[in-house]
Amino acid sequence: MLHQNAPSLKGYPITPFRDTLFFVYNRIGSFNAENRANAITSRIVLLYKDPFFKKDSLKLSKSDFGVDIVYNSDFVVMSVTDLDGKTIGTSNFALAQKNLAIIQKTVLFQKENNAVESWLKRIGLVLLFISLIVIIVFGINKLFKWLRIFLIKRQDSYFSGLKIKESYVFSPQRHLEFVLKIVSLARIVVLIFTFYISLPAIFSVFPETEAYATTLLKWIFSPAKAALTGFLDFLPNLISILVIVLLFHYLLKAIKFFVDEIQKGQIKIEGFYSDWAKPTFNIIKVLIYAFMLVIIFPYLPGSNSPIFQGVSVFVGVLFSLGSSNAIANMIAGLVITYMRPFKIGDFIKIGEVSGTVIEKTSLVTRVRTSKQEDITIPNATVLSSSSINYSANTYNDSNGLLIHTKVTIGYESPWKDIHKALLEAAFRTDLLEKIPVPFVLQTSLDDFYVTYEINAYTKQPNEQPLIYSKLHQNIQDCFNEAGLEIMSPHFSSLRDGNKTTIPDNYLNKEYEAPFFKIKKEE
Repeated sequence: MLHQNAPSLKGYPITPFRDTLFFVYNRIGSFNAENRANAITSRIVLLYKDPFFKKDSLKLSKSDFGVDIVYNSDFVVMSVTDLDGKTIGTSNFALAQKNLAIIQKTVLFQKENNAVESWLKRIGLVLLFISLIVIIVFGINKLFKWLRIFLIKRQDSYFSGLKIKESYVFSPQRHLEFVLKIVSLARIVVLIFTFYISLPAIFSVFPETEAYATTLLKWIFSPAKAALTGFLDFLPNLISILVIVLLFHYLLKAIKFFVDEIQKGQIKIEGFYSDWAKPTFNIIKVLIYAFMLVIIFPYLPGSNSPIFQGVSVFVGVLFSLGSSNAIANMIAGLVITYMRPFKIGDFIKIGEVSGTVIEKTSLVTRVRTSKQEDITIPNATVLSSSSINYSANTYNDSNGLLIHTKVTIGYESPWKDIHKALLEAAFRTDLLEKIPVPFVLQTSLDDFYVTYEINAYTKQPNEQPLIYSKLHQNIQDCFNEAGLEIMSPHFSSLRDGNKTTIPDNYLNKEYEAPFFKIKKEE
């Protein structure tokens, strides 16, 4: 420690063996402080190299300059002046005694450490450490190998994969492979940690590398200590977060209980349909989670830091720019839910797409056509398009969906016969209801033909393609049986020499095509 009267002096270290023994601050004659330090350092090294060095050979001796530290009565290692003592704040004799003890102890320590016996001991200790490391590594490899074999043998018990509904997202084999990769990664991490921890133990054996051991350990324990201290400081906030999460968790469970009862029909609220229960609960859940995050946010570590705030703003901007279509579809899905234009299982038509609704999500509606094509329609498109629900009036006690098709027949055919044939065709069609009774409408009287429309009810709107196909077949059969031709009214009405369009199996055996009628003018 420098005396207060000499605060501006610069000290030069005495470092014969890397470590600093003491400092020199003052000059002697033509030797400045730096030259003195270098000379003293080299003389201490010479003491260390002397094979016959003895501790008692170092003594103090008074001189013209002050007090000398002398080896074998003639070799001056260093001189301590009155000014050196005053600089430190003590007498020159006391300072010389202190430096003498330091030099003796250091030289003896270095000689002992660098002796052949010491080196042999150190080498033996290093070999012992290496043997232990080899044994530990061997044990680690054996343990992880046994663990791999154990998992493979019992894969049927422990690895069932990951299923969503009836589809495998993660097959059992992939599940096993994933866990085995985790085990291999854990083995590598354990081995690296073992080697890393063993290096400081080996480095600490030799004085020259002992500093590296301290550095390596500091690299591990300093972050670990900082993490542990941070965790302990965060512990009160963590408990507060857990309490908040538990409160909101049980609040959601209570709300879900009432939602499930509404969905089952046990609780009825006027004007609130049971199929609204689940989407309404999803909305409430999102709002509750958002409110919970707002409450938790101040308790999170680093929530007030500029980096955390910057990342939050960046994520918010990305979300707002990249999810505009998604938000539009979500809002449209919400509106569709409460409009109730259709539900899952209904046969509908949206734009040019007709089919059965197989899925309704917050973003899209999926429709399966009669050709077994699954078409995904964004909810925003559903909301902006007109939709037809063919199944809406087929539930409960309603009559059902009215199936209708038109035929155009010439004026020469009696309308009563046509009505009878169309009704008979409707009665023959299996999926059409007999009650209410089908009926026929004459929708127009055109230049060449009359338009007839057969109407019949069905409770199977999803089978429309099949119903129309069967109905058209039966109309052909019934018209042929009644001797009525279904043909283009623009076809020439002159039947002279032309065979009827009715198939042969519906005609009498005596039927012959009419002759050409020629009128001769006289």
